[in-house]
This record gives sequence, C-alpha cells and structure tokens, in this order.
Amino acid sequence: MAKSTRPTISDVAKAAKTGKTSISRYLNGEKHLLSDALLARIENAIAELDYRPSLMARSLKRGRTRLIGLIIADITNPYSVNVLSGIEAACREKGFTPLVCNTNNEVDQEQHYLDLLRSYQVEGIVVNAVGMREEALNRLQQSSLPMVLIDRKIPDFACDVVGLDNTQAATTATEHLIDQGFEALLFLSEPLGTVNTRRERLAAFNATLARHPGVLAENAEVPLAENAQLDNTLRQFHTRYRGMRKAIISANGALTLQVARSLKRIGLNWGSDIGLLGFDELEWAELAGVGITTLKQPTWQIGFAAVEQVVRRIEGGSTAIHEQVFSGELIIRGSTSR
Repeated sequence: MAKSTRPTISDVAKAAKTGKTSISRYLNGEKHLLSDALLARIENAIAELDYRPSLMARSLKRGRTRLIGLIIADITNPYSVNVLSGIEAACREKGFTPLVCNTNNEVDQEQHYLDLLRSYQVEGIVVNAVGMREEALNRLQQSSLPMVLIDRKIPDFACDVVGLDNTQAATTATEHLIDQGFEALLFLSEPLGTVNTRRERLAAFNATLARHPGVLAENAEVPLAENAQLDNTLRQFHTRYRGMRKAIISANGALTLQVARSLKRIGLNWGSDIGLLGFDELEWAELAGVGITTLKQPTWQIGFAAVEQVVRRIEGGSTAIHEQVFSGELIIRGSTSR
C-alpha cells in the first residue's frame, strides 16, 4: 500500500513543468515576474496537488515566526477568558498567531511552557504569571525576548505590565460600601503571597478605611478549596457584628463564586443578611437573587493592550519599562443596596 506523503514544492514544480524558483516567486507574491501561461500552470498544479506551503518554514527562512506565546495562569477563570478574547483580536489585527499555554496555576508548568515557547521561536511572550522562579526569570532576561505581564508584577523583574488600577478600583468599591451605610467590612482574598494585585487591593481597602475610623474592618485569606474554612470565617464575621450592617468584599471572581456558595450553605442571604461586592463582572452576577454588585475590569482592553505593547517591543520600541493601568467600573446591584 503506497504511503501518503504531503506534496512538496518540488512536486508542484514538476506538475507545472517549471523550476522551484518560479514556484517560490509565486508563493512570495512576485507573480509579476511570471508569464500568464506559467501562472495558470502553477495555480492548476497547486489545486490538483492540494499543496499547502509550510508557513512555519517560510517564516523561519525570513527570520520571523509571527508567533506570540501566551502563558495563562488559569484558562477556566472568566477573567482569563475575556483577556484572551482581547489578545486574540490584537494578534489578528497585528498579523500574529497566539500560542496559548495554560499552567493551571502550577509553577512547574509555567517553567515548562516558557522553555517550550522559546523552542518554537516565538517573537514575544504575554504572561499572566503565577510565581515564576528565579531560574526562569534569569533565562528570560538573558534571552532578551520581548515580554509583557498581565495583572501581576514579578518582584525584582523589570518588565512592562498591563492591568487594572487596583488602588482606584478597591477605593471605589470600599467607598461605595461605606456610602451605603455598612458599619463592618470584611476583605476576603486568596492567600496574598507575592501576588501584587491582592496586596494592592487590600492596601487600598485599609487606606480608605483609615479615612473612616467609625467603620470596623477585617481581612482574611482563604484558599479556594477550603470550604470549611470559608464557611467558618463568614459565620464568625456575621456573628461578631450581629446587629450591625456588614458587607464582604471578595478580591476576585472565582472567590466571589465560593463566597456566594458558602453564604447559601450557612443560611445567609446577600442583600438582606449581609452585603456582598466582588471584583470581576461575572455573567451570573445579575441573575443571582437580588444581583451581586461587582467591580468590572476592562479585561478585553487589557488583553488587547498587552499584545500592542509586546508588538511594539518586537518591532524595536525602546521606551522605558512602564505599567499601563485601566480603571474599573462599579456595577451596582441589590447585594449592596440600603
């Protein structure tokens, strides 16, 4: 049984009764150098053989792959999905192809994908980082590969960053709850670690409350998978401030979902028993009972801007390293109404 092989440029040249140089000229857009009769023969040969040139091989021959690598911490997170939409749109507009790698919040996977993307000779990388190790960062710095970080900064690593103005967003959220007459507030986040977004939001929360000494406040760190710990934290907060108007600020969308589930488990209703405000706009937020107030991030714009910046670096832009931040938008619903 004959083995099926992919047609080559030599096969096309043979079928068109010409040389490989003419086929190369055709594929590279130099059709004006070929006669009408030869053009017709080449087009017919390509159609008959169903020939498809290797874009990767042609790009490498020119010294360009037109590939941008994407390392995403959690592709199932609604935030990541919306950011990817903006990234894909920017890549399409700029003539690049994205290669998406999902680390599932695992640092070892992050290192693996960094090495993999370099082997594919991507021209730049956009990273929604988890906690890159020093070895990986040193290799990236030595490679001089253009790179932009989304949402999170990496300590002692000079790199362009695109994300939310966390200070503005957390201040707006906290001020809203105070204006609505809440007397006790709980800021909930996953473990802070070195994640700057969580730290900046907590810092803005505390700074805002410092200007309102009459409002009582707490903060707690709860891993997403620890349902019992979260239930206990919320139950104690509710009991401790019994008789007072109290509310929770959740630091991201994934945690907001866990908080909503926890409140159901312990028999509390957001809006009537306790206020709830979450970072990130979630599709179900307006459908959840009275609706959940959210701090909406311009995620599509963040993804688009990240690609724009990495392309500027790819094309030789030499401006100083900078952080580009976007303002958030408060979407008010029944969970924080008076």
